[in-house]
Amino acid sequence: MKTFLVWVPAIIIYALFLGWHQNWRGPLSTAEISNIMQRLEASEVGASGRNELQTMQKFLEADDGREFYMLNLVRVAPGEVKGPDGVARPAREVVEGYTKVFMPALFARGGYPAIVARKQGGYFDAWGVEADPGWSIIGYMRYRSRRDLAELVLDPRFGGAHDFKFAAMPNTFSFPTQPELQALPSPQIWVAALLALFASFGQIVWLLVGRAASA
Repeated sequence: MKTFLVWVPAIIIYALFLGWHQNWRGPLSTAEISNIMQRLEASEVGASGRNELQTMQKFLEADDGREFYMLNLVRVAPGEVKGPDGVARPAREVVEGYTKVFMPALFARGGYPAIVARKQGGYFDAWGVEADPGWSIIGYMRYRSRRDLAELVLDPRFGGAHDFKFAAMPNTFSFPTQPELQALPSPQIWVAALLALFASFGQIVWLLVGRAASA
C-alpha cells in the first residue's frame, strides 16, 4: 500500500500545473472590460496608434472564458537596425530586447509559444492580398484567457520593450484563433501522461527495493 505514496507528488504537481494552465476565473465581466478599455486608452498602447482598440474591445466583449491562440506573422528587418538605445545591431538581436520581457510575462500568465516556425518559401496560394513583404517567422502563442491578454498588454514593464519590437519588425500582423482540429496533444494530456509514467516507474522501483530488502 505504501508504494502508492509515490503518486501523491505526481497528483500535487499536476494540480499545481492545472492551477497555472487553466482559466479558473471565467469570462470577463462588463465592469472588467470597461476598466480595461479605459486603461488602454490612457496608456502608451492607446497613444501609439499601432493597436486597434475597437477590435480589442469587441474581442473582450465576446469572451467565452476559453484559451485561444494568437497567430503572429513577422518580418524581421534584414541586416542591422538602430535600437532604442541608438546602437546599430542585427535586427534579431534588437528584437530580443522585447522577447526577453514578453516571454516571462506570457509564461507567468499561463501562456507559451505553441509553435514558432521560420519561413521557408514564398506564397504558394495567394489572392486578394497584398504582396508578400518577406515574412520571416510565424508565432502561434497560447493565451490562457482574454483577461490574460489584456493584463499582458497593460503590463507597465512593456513601456520601453515595445520600442525594440518596432525597431526590429517593419511588418507584422496578428489575430486570435480557436483551433478546430489539433493533432498534437495538449499539455493537459501529455503532462498527465508524463507524470503518470514517472510515478509508475517510481512505484516499480519501490517494490523492487522492498523485495530486495526483505530477501
